[in-house]
Amino acid sequence: MPNTTPSRATDAFLHRLSVLSASPQRDALIRGLRGIEKESLRVTHDGQLALTPHPRALGSALTHPSLTTDYSEALLELITPAEQDVTDTLAKLDELHRFVYAELGDEILWNNSMPGLLPDTDDGIPIAQYGSSNIGRLKYVYRVGLALRYGRTMQCIAGIHYNYSLNEQVWRLLHADQQSTASAVDFQSERYLALIRNFRRTNWLLMYLFGASPALDRRFLRDRAHTLDTFDADTLYRPYATSLRMSDLGYSNTTAQAALHADYDTLPGYLDALAKAVSQPYPAYEQIGTQRDGEWVQINTNVLQIENEFYSTIRPKRVTYPGERPLHALAARGVQYVEVRCMDIDPFEPSGISLETSRFLDAYLLVCALDDSAPLPSPAYCEANQNFGRVTMEGRKPGLELIRDGQPVAMLDWANELLIRIDAAARVLDDLHGGDAHARSVATQRAKLADVSLTPSARVLQTMRDKQQSFLAFGLAQSEAHAAYFRARPLDPAQHDAFVKLAAQSLDEQAKLERDEVGSFDAFVAAYRAYTLNRFSV
Repeated sequence: MPNTTPSRATDAFLHRLSVLSASPQRDALIRGLRGIEKESLRVTHDGQLALTPHPRALGSALTHPSLTTDYSEALLELITPAEQDVTDTLAKLDELHRFVYAELGDEILWNNSMPGLLPDTDDGIPIAQYGSSNIGRLKYVYRVGLALRYGRTMQCIAGIHYNYSLNEQVWRLLHADQQSTASAVDFQSERYLALIRNFRRTNWLLMYLFGASPALDRRFLRDRAHTLDTFDADTLYRPYATSLRMSDLGYSNTTAQAALHADYDTLPGYLDALAKAVSQPYPAYEQIGTQRDGEWVQINTNVLQIENEFYSTIRPKRVTYPGERPLHALAARGVQYVEVRCMDIDPFEPSGISLETSRFLDAYLLVCALDDSAPLPSPAYCEANQNFGRVTMEGRKPGLELIRDGQPVAMLDWANELLIRIDAAARVLDDLHGGDAHARSVATQRAKLADVSLTPSARVLQTMRDKQQSFLAFGLAQSEAHAAYFRARPLDPAQHDAFVKLAAQSLDEQAKLERDEVGSFDAFVAAYRAYTLNRFSV
């Protein structure tokens, strides 16, 4: 993971792991928090995007803590609480699915990252609505801006976000061991940024192991030029692709974002790079302007409207106070957790992610956190992006080579090196948890390196071949099966009633916001933009 020889890196990692596992406070290693955000398009039984409003029975998309929408009115987002054991996190995700299905009527959730049938035109995709409050209107305007910048179609791609933190006692133990002169807050931020740099160098591994979007419906491209092969009359694919979602065909870097290299070497550097992006005008967006016919169409004309517009496979995060911007929270109180954003929805899992996958992520991210981590200057940043992109499009290609520190390396050799360390982390976690669940999850991933047919992307294509399915037919069959799974397991009345009350409470909260609103929307946007420009001092 670091830009050093494997032996030195392994020694540093094993030292830190032994410091933590030998400590009287060793259980701190399993007292971090795990949260999951899962996006799912609502669709009809023929796989078409639902054009109905966000179901009122699910509450307010603006104020509900667990059920909201992402880009489109049809793009539901299920958000779990943060739990110490990912088993509990997945149990909460399961409950959310069961409640949604109790209220969804004659629709289902599309359990694939690449969408099914979208409207004939980009403009036919409904943008999410959040009511008449100023903050609700701002969320809508931001999405109108995204539509003008990137198109609505790309925003219908869905994924899994995995939120990961280590208990602060872990950082205190390492702070003392390293005799760091940094403050506790700064040391913790430094180590989370080290995690991010290691992750950026090696996240191609997750694409090989868990990428599950090797094909898409031809109509998704809307006649754009592409280099995909034809699978059948309605389906395009790449034979060795792992994740078209994370390739240039999915969350592609636009010209504006391609030039934006986030600085992951220091927190001030990261904040400065993002603060500049949200305050620096971009000519193509200036041509659009902020208003048309008296209506707002984007928050500003800068490289990014807000910091969350920056597409990245991982983000440093800090829980924000009401009304606080994410960058200001990081500047004021440091990094609290990371958000892993590159995981495809697993179409073979009802909830989109398995416990086994989650256990592997915990071991992998622990290695990222404990390994040495060299800086990530521009050449290394580009090298990491190129490796990631190569695996999204060609990850299962026999003999595939990546570039490590400027030198070619066989992907499988590098992957096996990484799994040695991930296995060591898994065994420590198992020792603390009891059992062998983490080690078994690593063994499952190691088997995918030996037999490429076991990868989700290969399984998707093989299932389509065996059943003579188009991508649309495959996605619909999986989604219908998962819908039946959840509908066959309704919540008990007490659980269901609790969700109903939470939905009603969120609607009341939105109504109060709208009722108590003070000041014009123009003034609200002006204040929001001033906050953006002036509060991110680093």
